[in-house]
Order: sequence, then structure tokens, then C-alpha cells
Amino acid sequence: MRIASLLTLALISGTATAADTARQRMEAFSHALKSVSASFHQSVTDANGHRGDESQGTLALEAPRQFRWETMQPYEQTIVADGSRVWVYEPDLEQVSVRSQNNEEAHSPLTVLTDLTQLDTQFTTSEGGSHDDLVWLKLTSKAKDPQFDYAELGFDGSSLQRMRFKDQLGNTTDIRFADWKRNPGFAAGTFTFTPPKGVDVVGDVKPDAEVFPVRN
Repeated sequence: MRIASLLTLALISGTATAADTARQRMEAFSHALKSVSASFHQSVTDANGHRGDESQGTLALEAPRQFRWETMQPYEQTIVADGSRVWVYEPDLEQVSVRSQNNEEAHSPLTVLTDLTQLDTQFTTSEGGSHDDLVWLKLTSKAKDPQFDYAELGFDGSSLQRMRFKDQLGNTTDIRFADWKRNPGFAAGTFTFTPPKGVDVVGDVKPDAEVFPVRN
């Protein structure tokens, strides 16, 4: 199943200086951030260095647990987390898969972007230095069974430009962001999903999803 690698985004308020560390830039970005939207270009390189899938699309994120990730090219796919369930819709397969939204999302950099209190709780962080004209922050998950070996966030002077992470199979995903909108007003229904008529719906959803504690 072609499920986009979810991990994402941001825009920082104010102007960062050349002396700012990556951690400082991330903290500036997260300040007062409740929601964000952007476009992305994603590429995947396997453990042997072979470049494979590339995709483009848009994302929307709203604290504390809602997101929408839409791939437009080369194929269509929609992933919606509504706070209790995660829906994955693949139009070409005429299929929707659904599962309970649980604590796995808490160990994603996606969560940290709108809730900086989770940064040191869920990750060990270290400065990754400067390269590719960006300043990098490295995140290593504290989870017992992490979804990735590490993630790197690359900041310029004003925004998060790139995100890279390496999975357990040695594949490296590189996501480049653009067109940031900070705290936008999302249309009603952005973070809800209703399966279209006629598509197969697969998955075993518990009546009550696990709830990750949210700090106000």
C-alpha cells in the first residue's frame, strides 16, 4: 500500500540570525503555532543509494492530533487523521483503509511542530551542523519500537525547508517544503473523512481510539 511518509512542516515567526542554533530556530517556529499548511515534494532513496519514488502534494496540520496529507502526483492519495482515526484513501485502487489513531503519532516530528513540549519527551535531540545551506536538528525517537532510525530538520533563516528521515530498512525519505501558511483558517471538513460510495473500506477500528494526553 502506498502510504506517504508522514512527517512534516513549518514556518517560523520573526527573523532568525546566522548565530541561531537549529534548536532555537525550531523553538521560534513552534511559538504560538496551532495550525499550518504547506506544499511538499518527497523523494525516497533505498539503502543502496537508488532513487525511487517521488511525489508532490499538500499538507495541513492542526493541534493537537489532526492532519491531512494529500498526494497529487504521480498518483492520488489522501491521508486524514481526525483525532480518533486515520483514514487512507487510494482512488486508483478504489479502497479506503482505516485504523485507530494511537500513540504512534506521538513519536512523529509532526506532533512536535505544534506542541514543542513533546520534543524532549519523545526525542533525544542534537545539533546536526550546517550543510546544504541549512542548519540541521537531529531527532532520535525514545520509543521502544521507533518508526525511524532518526529524523533531521533543516532550517534556513526563516522556515523549515527540508525534513529527512531514515527508516528501519535503510531507506531515506527527503521532504522539501514550500508555500507555508501559518495558523490558517481551515475550511470545515478539512480533518474529517467520509468514504466515497462504492469503495472498499478495510480495517479494524476499535470503538475508542487510544488518547495521547494533550498539554494546553
